[in-house]
Amino acid sequence: MSLLLHQLIERASQQNPDSVALHFKSETLSYAQLNQAINQLANGLLKSGLARKERVAVLLPKRFESVIAFFAIAKAGGVFVPLNPLLKPAQITHILNDCNARILITAKNRLPALAPELTNCHDLHSLVLLEDDEADIDSGLTCLSWNRLLSDETQLPTSPSIDMDMAAILYTSGSTGKPKGVVLSHRNMVSGAHSVAEYLQNHAGDRLLAVLPFSFDYGFSQLTTAFSVGASVVLMDYLLPRDVIRAVAKYRVSGLAAVPPLWNQLSKLPWPEDAQTSLRYITNSGGAMPLQTLADLQAALPHTQPYLMYGLTEAFRSTYLPPEQIAHRPESMGKAIPNAEVMVVREDGSPCAPGETGELVHRGSLVAMGYWNDPEKTAERFRPVPGEDPALPLSETAVWSGDQVKMDEEGYLYFVGRKDEMIKTSGYRVSPTEVEEILYRSGLIAEAVALGIPHPMLGQAIVAVISPLDSNKVDVEALRQICVQQLPNFMVPAEFIVQHDLPRNPNGKINRRLLTDELADLFQEPSE
Repeated sequence: MSLLLHQLIERASQQNPDSVALHFKSETLSYAQLNQAINQLANGLLKSGLARKERVAVLLPKRFESVIAFFAIAKAGGVFVPLNPLLKPAQITHILNDCNARILITAKNRLPALAPELTNCHDLHSLVLLEDDEADIDSGLTCLSWNRLLSDETQLPTSPSIDMDMAAILYTSGSTGKPKGVVLSHRNMVSGAHSVAEYLQNHAGDRLLAVLPFSFDYGFSQLTTAFSVGASVVLMDYLLPRDVIRAVAKYRVSGLAAVPPLWNQLSKLPWPEDAQTSLRYITNSGGAMPLQTLADLQAALPHTQPYLMYGLTEAFRSTYLPPEQIAHRPESMGKAIPNAEVMVVREDGSPCAPGETGELVHRGSLVAMGYWNDPEKTAERFRPVPGEDPALPLSETAVWSGDQVKMDEEGYLYFVGRKDEMIKTSGYRVSPTEVEEILYRSGLIAEAVALGIPHPMLGQAIVAVISPLDSNKVDVEALRQICVQQLPNFMVPAEFIVQHDLPRNPNGKINRRLLTDELADLFQEPSE
């Protein structure tokens, strides 16, 4: 039976209505309560005029209302668009206009900065605020309060959605330009939830801590994965890394997902016994976890299973490495997740030999529907499955990731680098990941990123931008000597730049593009 996204909660509320679905601070929401609130809001949205497949943007921190909004929009037949609260008004306006959003759900405290921009949102007609007192803004929008939408319990027929309909548009971070909206169907999101829950062995007794933004597919999947098995989710917007560890201990969290920059910070902190005993597994995606960070986490969490994963918004999740394989091949990104096929191919689509670097191509039910309103970029990334039988009248679409990987004789995959991040220096192609691993392994730095900066003689020179441990100085000369000892000459960074705070995109990843742009003139001779 194919489920729609909101039916994950409906099913859990029927099976275990009193089980806790959500924790927020000292409050809880059972599956029955969550399902009722979703029904009420879906009814309110339909009464307010929401049409099938219209986009509704949600600009809220992690709280009960944000989760209710996502699933109510889906139930009403609309398409939800999570907005990262860290975005600036101009970025929010771009997304609202790009996806032709009709309704924006937000809180009143966002309006002083946002209101002047909303007049430029040509398709927006309604503003839903969490507060009961409706806002007085000169925007020409219809303003509604959250409780007013919830107050009418009249059962209205929901839109007749099927699993191939749009459910959400998730915008990529935009580190290489304006954000692109990845369109996900109900089928994409439900298939992904079942696949991840299968290999993580999730069950109703699990409690997941949601620390990543819901605008990030990896962050949102903490909800869908938990709801697919009737587990509970703790909602948290953390200020400091040690707050995450405190929450793991306080709520007896069993599953924690994070990206490498956060793991780098968490690996340096003490983990109390309560956190060690409750945490059944941790997951990493959004970039390779440095081996030193992984070793530090394994030492700090001896009873916790680490799952190293690889994914992209266009296909949700693609591969994972089981914990039992980490000791044998810690640098591997594993094999395909359940119900997905991953291939490594040459530019002409032919399969690569074992050990040969090629592009990762993902096929299956998790492949997204393309980029919203961008046929050109969609055609670049979403292409026919390589090696299909030419007798097949209609081609299946796969995601050509742009990521360079290689596969060993046993079928395990290894990340080499992004096509657009590979450094070309002195005639060599260098993966920044290889350089970064040595920097992390030194134990002398907190974070590191290796960049290719234009150089008049080398083509590109390798520059390492590093942040110190605990605000201490970095022994750059010692770091350089380690690189000289462990890397070939052409891979040793030409420059080491110490920067206490590395810039990040809204998903928490280090913003490589911004750093590259800032350092673009580093090796250029000054003009006279």
